[in-house]
Amino acid sequence: MPLLREWESDPYSLAAIWEIAEPEHFFVERTGIQSAVSNPKRRMEHLAGRFLLKYLKQDFPLLNIRADAQDKPRLEGNPYYFSISHSFPYVAAVVSPFAECGIDIQVWHPRILSIQHKFLSEQEQALFGQDPRLVTLAWCIKEAAYKWQGRRGVEFIDHLPLLRFDSQGLKAEISLPLAGKGFRLQTCGILSEDFACACVENDRAANARA
Repeated sequence: MPLLREWESDPYSLAAIWEIAEPEHFFVERTGIQSAVSNPKRRMEHLAGRFLLKYLKQDFPLLNIRADAQDKPRLEGNPYYFSISHSFPYVAAVVSPFAECGIDIQVWHPRILSIQHKFLSEQEQALFGQDPRLVTLAWCIKEAAYKWQGRRGVEFIDHLPLLRFDSQGLKAEISLPLAGKGFRLQTCGILSEDFACACVENDRAANARA
């Protein structure tokens, strides 16, 4: 079983990272879903993400997932909040019965340095020292916060500014000005040889207003 990591990302949430190594029927049988996605790799990612939600919460109603008015995937009535991310062959998910979720995983590649100016200000770029793995983590931090916030029309530099980054503990603090003055999120990060991953920590998000 290629479960790479399972953890409590905060007092409210369960998270996991899975490496996709199984055939498609493995995920179809365990989710009961026949994906309409035509691209084989994307279809596998879609199924594996749903499988991971079910792995974390056995009673997760996969067939009830719908996009809200801001295109954020939700369950009606929010019996569970959740977030899924995939970067083949890895998939990550986080589930909470109490709080909004945000997670992102990305296989790192040196070319990310050439596009970092699109999502990091010059001041933010200095925090990550031209290290492609750390810059990939910076992308994941902002993407996780974006998913947590769950709204369209967000510019990563203007609307998701990084306030602090701890390169030792891989912790970050990020501002969400569109959520209200002084609103901040904390994220925790993971770096492996192949990928970066970031997840919002809701224990601090619940008291995030300055």
